[in-house]
Amino acid sequence: MSNAICQASELLPLLGGATNATAAATYICDRFTTVAYAVDNTYLLFSAYLVFAMQLGFAMLCAGSVRAKNTMNIMLTNVLDAAAGGLSYYLFGYAFAFGGPSNGFIGRHSFALHNFPSASFDFSFFLYQWAFAIAAAGITSGSIAERTQFVAYLIYSSFLTGFVYPVVSHWFWSADGWASPTRTTGKLLFGSGVIDFAGSGVVHMVGGVAGLWGALIEGPRIGRFDRSGRSVVLRGHSASLVVLGTFLLWFGWYGFNPGSFLTILKAYGSPGGYYGQWSGIGRTAVTTTLAGSTAALTTLFSKRLLVGHWNVTDVCNGLLGGFAAITSGCSVVEPWAAIVCGFVASWVLIGLNKLAEKVHYDDPLEAAQLHAGCGAWGLIFTGLFATKHFVEEVYGSDRPYGLFMGGGGKLLAAQLIQILVVFGWVTFTMGSLFLGLQKIQLLRISSNDEMAGMDLTRHGGFAYLYNDEDDPSQKPGSFMMRRVEPSGGSTPSPTPYDKPSALLVSSATLLEQLTGEVDDDPPS
Repeated sequence: MSNAICQASELLPLLGGATNATAAATYICDRFTTVAYAVDNTYLLFSAYLVFAMQLGFAMLCAGSVRAKNTMNIMLTNVLDAAAGGLSYYLFGYAFAFGGPSNGFIGRHSFALHNFPSASFDFSFFLYQWAFAIAAAGITSGSIAERTQFVAYLIYSSFLTGFVYPVVSHWFWSADGWASPTRTTGKLLFGSGVIDFAGSGVVHMVGGVAGLWGALIEGPRIGRFDRSGRSVVLRGHSASLVVLGTFLLWFGWYGFNPGSFLTILKAYGSPGGYYGQWSGIGRTAVTTTLAGSTAALTTLFSKRLLVGHWNVTDVCNGLLGGFAAITSGCSVVEPWAAIVCGFVASWVLIGLNKLAEKVHYDDPLEAAQLHAGCGAWGLIFTGLFATKHFVEEVYGSDRPYGLFMGGGGKLLAAQLIQILVVFGWVTFTMGSLFLGLQKIQLLRISSNDEMAGMDLTRHGGFAYLYNDEDDPSQKPGSFMMRRVEPSGGSTPSPTPYDKPSALLVSSATLLEQLTGEVDDDPPS
């Protein structure tokens, strides 16, 4: 709903005693209000397009971070996140998130967009929120890459975008949510509600914690740790794709964070001033930029000191960690505070990566450490550094603000509660789902298929073909493509198009010859 609403009574003095002055004033105001709705909707739609463009960034980042033999698989899962998420969010997700009037736990109206659009929400709002939902699912896919059955991706992606994520967004973003700062009924949590402006907790922690449990339940990839427990680096095959994906995500973040204002035509203070919501949008873009930039530079020099070289993929992950952290408080902190946020986020990511190696946790994209860890830091950061002036502009007067800014500890307490409930909710729902999939043997692929690569065994080829002779489909008997996912301990039968004598070992050998990949086991 637009904030730029004109009242006929405001125009009457300007029209003086002209004939039909009241009718003229009403006409002018109606036209002005229509234009205001159009401008705000256009702004929201443009922001939605930017957030959706982040899916391309996720796809490139994921593709570059995995080995060449799994590139097609991870790209297809990113397409699946958007497609399956589109249907599940349309049918159920939006209703669970914003289908009011409802209770504080879950929405219960507007299934399949029934009674849409309304004076409060238009289709552009649905599109914007859907783009957020599939972003959470994309985070999870990175944690469980290179070893997960394709049907498991389909199930978890639909469940996450259709139920798990919408419930969390209802709690913290809807007008009925029990911890929402915009709640219209009942008391606000600690007189404040949780300030998670663009989703450090709602999006990044949800996706990161879901990925954490998926990766823990599946276990590490074959060869990630040697027999003595030492860490073995399984490098992604393309730093170029990682950098491309990072820049696309950076670009999309300007829709993710500033776009969360939802509208642009709102004046702060007296009407006619130069200062308004458009200024807050610009400030939010600045804080986002500073946090990511600081995190990238901190990671660059820190890793240089720790490992002795400049690592581009580490810098890209550090940059994204800074973005994930600032997402919560981007609209309510000073630009200098964003630098603090990015600096600490870099060390949070470095520390969690060290811890992951110690406990033999394997996450090919560092998604849980980056999104869940830095997202949690971002929520704490907001509780410490939120500025009174900006909090009142965005959320209203008489609100608690950051502890370090003299606002007491109420906001920080609300932020800590969000961390706990998000972790608990996602652990219960997604952890149970992944355990169930493991129980019925629909979660992890077989070790033979993992060694050969999912592109070959699930998708019938490779992501990169330098000439037709490299295409396995032109060499009958040289590879075996699975028709169905493996179940139990048995090996599935070949499809009718495969030679009965085909051995999966020959697939791995062929893959090494074509791509130059080496065995995953470290040298003895």
